[in-house]
Amino acid sequence: MPLTQDQIPLNGHAFEVRLYAEDVPKGFLPATGTLTHLHFPPEARADSGVRQGDTISPFYDPMIAKLITHGASRAIARARMAQALECTQVAGSVTNHSFLRALVAQADFGAGDVDTGLIERHSEALTVDPIPCSRTRALAGIGALGLDRITPFQGFTLWQPMTHCSQILWGEEEIALRVATLGQGLFQVTLADKTHLIERRDDTWWIDGDKTPAQIVCRGSRDGAGHGAGDGAGVSVFWGNGYHFTVPDPLDKAETAAGDGSLIVAPMPGLVKSVFATAGQEVTAGDRLAILEAMKMEHVMTAARDGVVAEVLVSPGTQVEAGAALIRLEALT
Repeated sequence: MPLTQDQIPLNGHAFEVRLYAEDVPKGFLPATGTLTHLHFPPEARADSGVRQGDTISPFYDPMIAKLITHGASRAIARARMAQALECTQVAGSVTNHSFLRALVAQADFGAGDVDTGLIERHSEALTVDPIPCSRTRALAGIGALGLDRITPFQGFTLWQPMTHCSQILWGEEEIALRVATLGQGLFQVTLADKTHLIERRDDTWWIDGDKTPAQIVCRGSRDGAGHGAGDGAGVSVFWGNGYHFTVPDPLDKAETAAGDGSLIVAPMPGLVKSVFATAGQEVTAGDRLAILEAMKMEHVMTAARDGVVAEVLVSPGTQVEAGAALIRLEALT
């Protein structure tokens, strides 16, 4: 090194956060997905090895980027990090983005009262998944219908406003909306218990007369009637946090697995490293059934209830996707 230690000046403070593809409410489980949208604010340094369109695979560390801010004081550097995270946008995979925002804003962290037990002490507040408000849901409904794109004839009617009905999903929750187009870039959105007047002026969304920083980003393709076309069709609303909605295909009649603990499924993509269960074996709740290796970590799959192993659907060395069935249990006779 060309400089000695006493020749290296200390200049202010800096923060670094690591943006990961991981499911925080499920215990920071690593996640995968294709980054359909990726944006970092120019005010922060972003060290990233991925670009929009890249895939986070199960074979490597799921880090998306390191974000770094600097300031003359710790408070300034932290405020800049909070602003940088507010303007960071990621879609296509679950991430720890909301967790990072909550951590940077946490009072003890802000005061510098930090130790290794901080996250555990405040886990309930830090790891909760933010719930979208009715205004966010209304914007998602506009995006799901493709109305976020201004067209020359948008809003044209003869006698009454054009009205569309749509449905979007927030996780497992079904959200029904009715969107009336009152003019070009002007909409009335009705949900179960709220009605909002939404207007697009240039590239800015106004809701009930208030200017908002919200942005709508659609993923996958839509058929113009609020129907998803193809896997991954959905809409994201970035408003501080990222809120990601699915646009269901009404023709999709895929069955869902029963939630009675009979089926042990992979919580993430990974490699089946070990299987401890055999067909006909009696097990009790909590018994170890298999080990799944993903993102350099091992995850133990256990029995959710007492029962008998009816089928072992995988073998060691099998690469599985998230949600893949591993073992099926049946009730004790």
